[in-house]
Amino acid sequence: MEWVETTGKTIDAAREVALDQLGVAVDEAEIEILEEPKAGLFGRTRGEARLRARVKPTPVRAKQERRRRSSGKSGGGKSGGGTSSRGTERDGSTQSDAGGDASTSSDERSRPPAQDKTTKTPKKTGSSRADQSRKQDKKMSTTNGSNDHDRADREPVSPEEVGDAAVAFMDGLTSAFGVTESATLTIDGTELDVVVHGEDLGLLVGSGGRTLNAIQDLARVAAQRRLGDHETRLRIDVAGYRERRQAALTKFAGAVAEEVRSSGESRSLEPMNSADRKVIHDALNEEDGVESRSEGEDPNRRIVVVPID
Repeated sequence: MEWVETTGKTIDAAREVALDQLGVAVDEAEIEILEEPKAGLFGRTRGEARLRARVKPTPVRAKQERRRRSSGKSGGGKSGGGTSSRGTERDGSTQSDAGGDASTSSDERSRPPAQDKTTKTPKKTGSSRADQSRKQDKKMSTTNGSNDHDRADREPVSPEEVGDAAVAFMDGLTSAFGVTESATLTIDGTELDVVVHGEDLGLLVGSGGRTLNAIQDLARVAAQRRLGDHETRLRIDVAGYRERRQAALTKFAGAVAEEVRSSGESRSLEPMNSADRKVIHDALNEEDGVESRSEGEDPNRRIVVVPID
């Protein structure tokens, strides 16, 4: 994974900038502090904090040895896994914009485009994101030695192998759902994009894309973790949902930038996830006369658009 280097008045400020650039939450990033602000006179600080960050490499699942039974009976045969051919082109068909046009009122302009609602929202579990992160860190710390040993034993895998495994997983998943589809793979260096095309795929997207995000996590386990890959970045899209979402957010960001320039007043947007915030930040970086920053903590972290001279 490529590192990004950021600066800020404090370490926290530099870290938040890095997280927004990577489009991930703090528990999904690996951060190294390169320089801390120095103490000055009267409690002031000199210089800036400087750090670098990258998306945290996916940990490899520890191997488990199974004891043979004393009876000496041989086990069953291994089941063969099929491979799926990669598509060479993306589906050229387009679909309707997921976000819709921004309205003319100031209140509605501060709201991001509504996400596709194709299934009922799943019930929330009692554990918070922070609790899940702590559990994951604890689990990783107990298996760190085994993981390091596995990494040394495994040979490096190519992005093509990881992409093919992800395509095979999506083919198997959609087949289990009884859906006719075709999955295409696009490789750009270490960036892997698998797009599933077909009809009646709303069930795989879910309300607000929640099901799609869960499927993406499963695909990463089936492809990257199983093969011991730590270099590629895998993204899964279904029926062009992410592409439509990105287009809608980009259009929305342009409308907010125009309003902030005209009024000369800052605008605070509604809370968004890290992926949507990254799209907004990238779009606003192309706009003149405005700048953006993120405030708050997930899941209530939001973007503030500020006018500049």
